[in-house]
Amino acid sequence: MSESQILLSIVELGGYPDFSPLYRRAGFEVERVTSMRKALSALPSLRPAVVVSEFVYSPMYSTRVSNLESLFAGLQRSAPEARLIVFFDQENVQHLDSLRSQFPIFETLPFPVSEDALRQALERAGG
Repeated sequence: MSESQILLSIVELGGYPDFSPLYRRAGFEVERVTSMRKALSALPSLRPAVVVSEFVYSPMYSTRVSNLESLFAGLQRSAPEARLIVFFDQENVQHLDSLRSQFPIFETLPFPVSEDALRQALERAGG
């Protein structure tokens, strides 16, 4: 990467290492937010090249499957070229697969997230 690109890290639940140092080593300028609402507010001004988010499935959502539907809409408007990397819990893979058939997800990585797999995904996303 010749110039620094922005990576938006959305950490809603956490429980895994802070990958910010890895993101920086991969050449990204990191912006980290702790809610989807904050991410959606930041998208128009950031226009990230890469977005990393957790897949949060809940049957309690009334009109959607997860936290990602709002993100997809925001990305379409503000950063349509952004590459989306999603961390997911294996028990929710069927719900994630349902979304993958409808929306562009660049890479999915199951918990526990392998730092090496994430590094490889970042290399592909930045290329």
